[in-house]
Parts: sequence; structure tokens; C-alpha cells
Amino acid sequence: MANSAQARKRARQAVKSRAHNASLRSRLRTAIKAVRKAIVGGDKAAAQSVFRTSMSTIDTIADKKIIHKNKAARHKSRLSAAVKSMAA
Repeated sequence: MANSAQARKRARQAVKSRAHNASLRSRLRTAIKAVRKAIVGGDKAAAQSVFRTSMSTIDTIADKKIIHKNKAARHKSRLSAAVKSMAA
């Protein structure tokens, strides 16, 4: 357990930071699921609009270093390919 005042403060900050990062990670997963759900729905126009909004969410979370930028790029690439491969 943290013994010094500084260590106790860092432990408190770590708890807050972990909760905040978890909520952002959850937002990321929800955005990805929303695009996949739109793709399964079959409406290409709706899927494209959801995809555009999700891209900003993914970029924001990567900028905050919650996930690595390459992981964000991988998600964006795969979702983009899935949307493009839908029947018009």
C-alpha cells in the first residue's frame, strides 16, 4: 500500500484515470459496434453516415493515447473496407 503522501495521491489519481480511460474505451467499442450493426442492417447510406461519425470518435481516442494510433488505423481501415464492399 502507498505509504507516503505523494504515493497516496498518485494512487488516487490512478483510480480516476483508470475510470476515465475505461469510459473512453467503452465509447470506442460502442462506435465500432454501431458501424458493424449498420453494415449488417444493409443500408449503405446509413452505414456511411454512422461510419463518418465513428471515425472522429476513433481518432479522438487515439489522440488521447487510450489506444495506439496503429490500432485506430486498423479499425478504421477494416470498417471502411466493410462499408465499401456493401451492395449499393
